[in-house]
Amino acid sequence: MRALIVAIQTGIPVLIWGKPGTGKTSFMYAFTQVLGRWMEVVIASIREPSDFAGLPIIASDDSVKLAAPQWVKNIIAKEKSGTDSIVFLDELSTAPPAVQAALLRPVFEGVVGDAELPKNTWWVAAANPTDSSAGTWDLNAAQANRWCHYDWMVEPIAWVEGMQNGFQITTDFLTVLPDDWREGIPQMRSLVSSFIKARPALLEVQPDNTEEAGKAWASPRTWDYAATMLAASRSVNLTMDEELILVSGLVGPAAGEFFTWEKSLDLPDPHDLLANPSLFEVPAKGDVTFAILSSVVTAATADLTKKNWDAAWKILGMAAEAQKADIAAIPAKNLAKARKESDNLDVPKDVKAFVPVLKKAGLLG
Repeated sequence: MRALIVAIQTGIPVLIWGKPGTGKTSFMYAFTQVLGRWMEVVIASIREPSDFAGLPIIASDDSVKLAAPQWVKNIIAKEKSGTDSIVFLDELSTAPPAVQAALLRPVFEGVVGDAELPKNTWWVAAANPTDSSAGTWDLNAAQANRWCHYDWMVEPIAWVEGMQNGFQITTDFLTVLPDDWREGIPQMRSLVSSFIKARPALLEVQPDNTEEAGKAWASPRTWDYAATMLAASRSVNLTMDEELILVSGLVGPAAGEFFTWEKSLDLPDPHDLLANPSLFEVPAKGDVTFAILSSVVTAATADLTKKNWDAAWKILGMAAEAQKADIAAIPAKNLAKARKESDNLDVPKDVKAFVPVLKKAGLLG
């Protein structure tokens, strides 16, 4: 449950899969109330495509506009009064394909018709597995790839306690993300991109089976989501099992290989390397080298002082001297791009290995 609560707070759309009558909707009501948000419940199965794509109307200037439905107006009104909202799409798996298609843009971009939802609006949906009730549809691959899929399970002991004491969610129960949790995203993006560089075949793994394509699968979008989810998870010290639940809910089976790869790296703290570049030892494996260099550059650009700038270039130079200039090229380019003219930072002249790539990128005179 803690993993689910963290996932919702990231703003990544979360889809809760569970059998009917297991408390998914009741949980959302209680969770939203404790957070002090407004929950706009939209039953997807009884809606028309125009409820998400907008209803065409003729404006006074004879142009055609896509009018937003009332549920969108409710959310905008709440935002003006200072209350953020959660859109709760219930019964998503019973929505016909035409409705699912109309939902693609609202879920990903937060735009319904010609109206834009407030930026801090969260999306949560609930769905029944196709084998648990009649009238359900497999999600199309494009729709499924927009969500973090979470399998809802009822624990008997927790249910018994709830029956005796009342089903309640208190602030003590919540794991609330700290205000600065997003500061960890660049480091996690560096880690994920290092993994994909080492395992490029896992960047996009769309299943051929329709049912499997309606769940979590790896794509450039979901790997990007995974980096955000990892930053949130590690800001509150979720366990690796909890992290695996969330990352698997985004990229599917590829999550297992990611965590196995990360565990094998044993990466040093990039801040320690920036403080003392002489601690850096060039690894024999190229993927480990790339991961370390990427993390060093990410840490340096987050606090681009002259000391960090020089230290990062020294570490990159050490990699180049060890015949790994090709591996260091992308981190070197990213470091050079981070410099602004006002920073008064120069690329060290002795880093000869990176001159061609920096000149090609227009980053070196």
